[in-house]
Amino acid sequence: MCVALPGTVIEIKDKNATVDFNGNTVSARMGLVDVVPGDRVLVHAGCIMQKVSQSEAEEMERLFSELEAF
Repeated sequence: MCVALPGTVIEIKDKNATVDFNGNTVSARMGLVDVVPGDRVLVHAGCIMQKVSQSEAEEMERLFSELEAF
């Protein structure tokens, strides 16, 4: 099973984006997904899988927070 986490693009350099996950930043390959700073994205294994809306990202973050309680 794969889990992709939602983050926010904060910088782009070549085909790499710096993505923020609640204060933790990682470099992720953009591949075939065109993004700009401020976009919410799903990242798995260092690759941006897709863009998501702000509401979708917030819902996913809420669900992950609930899972952490277990």
